Amino acid sequence: MAVTMSDDEFDGLVSDALDTIPSELTGAMNNVVILVEPHNPEEPDILGLYQGVALTLRDHDYGGFLPDTITIYRDPILAMCHSRDEVVHEVAVTVMHEIAHHFGIDDAWLHANGWG
Repeated sequence: MAVTMSDDEFDGLVSDALDTIPSELTGAMNNVVILVEPHNPEEPDILGLYQGVALTLRDHDYGGFLPDTITIYRDPILAMCHSRDEVVHEVAVTVMHEIAHHFGIDDAWLHANGWG
């Protein structure tokens, strides 16, 4: 059974997950915003999405770009979880997974190391 949670409570879990990221990493994040949306209209089952130019791919020509976006999708996370604790865990994993993409880490590495 899916977990029911207010938008504000879910947003708070995303904030809590961001607070656990070491300051060395958050300080290195550049030109990125984090959003929470109900679901992705094109892929409604994905939990999160990074869109932008990873830090490892930016060179001297990088400039004038809109901020990268990391979007966390509330509805599919709530639908797959059976308890608040599971939601907390999935939000944390999803936030870390998408931030890792900002740093140029691919899905294969993330899945192999428990962040899939």
